[in-house]
Amino acid sequence: MKPFRPGWVPTLVVLMLLPGLIALGCWQLGRAEDKRALLASYAERQAGEPIGAAQLPQVQDPAYRRVHLFGHFDNQHSLLLDNRMRDGQVGVELLQPFFDQASGLWLLVNRGWLPWPDRRNAVQFSTPKQTLSLDAWVYIAPGATFQLQTDPESGSWPRLLTAIDAAHLWTQLSREGFAHELRLEAGPASYRLDWPVVAMGPEKHLGYAVQWFALALVLLYLYFGWHNNKKEKQHGSRHESTQHV
Repeated sequence: MKPFRPGWVPTLVVLMLLPGLIALGCWQLGRAEDKRALLASYAERQAGEPIGAAQLPQVQDPAYRRVHLFGHFDNQHSLLLDNRMRDGQVGVELLQPFFDQASGLWLLVNRGWLPWPDRRNAVQFSTPKQTLSLDAWVYIAPGATFQLQTDPESGSWPRLLTAIDAAHLWTQLSREGFAHELRLEAGPASYRLDWPVVAMGPEKHLGYAVQWFALALVLLYLYFGWHNNKKEKQHGSRHESTQHV
């Protein structure tokens, strides 16, 4: 039996691509596991009792913690988070500073989604003037946010942004505030609240992992298939030569 001696070109291609495809598949599996842990943590914390806003600065990992607020909104410094989609419709999320009277802390509260079908007209919303008792939860975006538009300290209010940095806002307003966004639970001050917990669920990552592993198998199939095809052609050529002799 003739030993397996593939050409150096296909071997080099396989050695370059195969480890990368397998690594990408394993990375997607890891991402899926991370998302499962995140969703489990979210579910556990959402089932717990809300903590007071005064406790937030001492919480080591505040993500998805429920928080009870008592105070009022600042309707003079509203932020509109642009390019938010719901059911195929373009809109914005409305965020406003909220002063918690029990803690003396400012918090940036996301009141939910609003449609914005015609950009020639301003987004319509109202702000409660009375003191409110609200429940919200802390949202911390995975990874660093990327700011595409103008700085919050320039221009008129409300300000249209593509990413929110609460800590930067408090610096600009010279206020003592919590460094992360809070997302409001259903109540008298909320708009549409159906946020996805994660942009991509574990099942999507598993699907991508399957695709990467499948590509690795296809690469091996082509590699060995090319070799077998080459052997068959060589065998056929020798057979024809023998017949002619």
